[in-house]
This record gives sequence, C-alpha cells and structure tokens, in this order.
Amino acid sequence: MELSNLSPADGSKHSDNFRRGRGHGSGNGKTAGKGHKGQKARSGAPRPGFEGGQMPLYRRIPKRGFTNRNTKEIVGINVSALERFENGSEVTVETLIENGIVKNPRDGVKILGNGEITKKLNVKANAFSEGAKQKIEALGGTCEVI
Repeated sequence: MELSNLSPADGSKHSDNFRRGRGHGSGNGKTAGKGHKGQKARSGAPRPGFEGGQMPLYRRIPKRGFTNRNTKEIVGINVSALERFENGSEVTVETLIENGIVKNPRDGVKILGNGEITKKLNVKANAFSEGAKQKIEALGGTCEVI
C-alpha cells in the first residue's frame, strides 16, 4: 500500500452539495444544522481561534526563530558509497540516482570524506569536502564541481 492509493472508507465522507434551511422535508430545514439559539447559531459567529476575549493560544505561545528563504538543501554522500562504481568510471548526479545512492538530489549533491575508496573515479558533483577531494585524487581520480 502506498500513500497515492489511500482513499477514505466507504460511507465515511458526506457530500457537502446540498441546500440548507429549505424546510423540514429536505432533512436539513428549520435550524439548518446549527442547533437552537446561542452564539454559533447566529450570523457573525466568532472567528476560528477566538476564545471569548481571553488571549488566544496562538498569541500566548512565543514566536521562535525564523525560516531562511535562501537556504539550500544539499544531499551529502560519503566516499564509501562510491565504491559500487567500476574502476575508471565517471560518477555524476545522474549515475548516483540510477544506482540508487541518491533518491532526490534537491538543491545539490556534496561528496563527503567518510569511509574508504579503492577505485580511480572521475566524480562530478556540486561540492566536495577537503577529505573527500584528497581521497579521490590520491588514487588518481578527479573532482569536478558542476
């Protein structure tokens, strides 16, 4: 089962496509689903989140931090993950996706220096850590920033 296959249980969803307040024969006449009297039965009922004049919850809780609009989400890949490739092959973001190392490259792929590598590879990525660059170039490989 996947999220794209989910659907509500039979009978759990009701259509909202009917007219209220059109007589008791319609099944939704007289009070039109609002009950009898009270603030919520009348027009001009308070907005969502209104607590009768008490300071509402969304204003009692402190604001924390901010979201940086310019942030980039970089996917980190360790050097040890590149061990699957054959000796002398070219490693790009596309080949990483094909081999299942990266699922979604988001804003870029950075090669990190954790682990060991034993093959000469020509790696093309958005960024490299110093350790990863040294390990790849020590075996005669190349690091190209795209």
